Amino acid sequence: MAEPKSKFESIREWVSEHKLRTVGTLWLSGIAGSITYNWSQPNMKTSVKIIHARLHAQALTLAALAGAAVVEYYDHRTGKKADHYAKFLQNSYPHKD
Repeated sequence: MAEPKSKFESIREWVSEHKLRTVGTLWLSGIAGSITYNWSQPNMKTSVKIIHARLHAQALTLAALAGAAVVEYYDHRTGKKADHYAKFLQNSYPHKD
């Protein structure tokens, strides 16, 4: 019997399968959080608040992309990605057998 996956392993697997969704969600939550924080600063102009929110979200997006690259590297290093692609290719081209 296979052992149940840990919470970390199931999250890592989901992130591995949905990299763009993860990065997009982090960007959206980053910009929303930054706008919320900047709106509490009374001495800034609105344009400066928006620029700061965009810069914070951009930095968070770069960090998320770096994290996605680490996950991708880990998958290639352990061979999990190759097994996934092999199953996909085997099912996609049945006439080549």
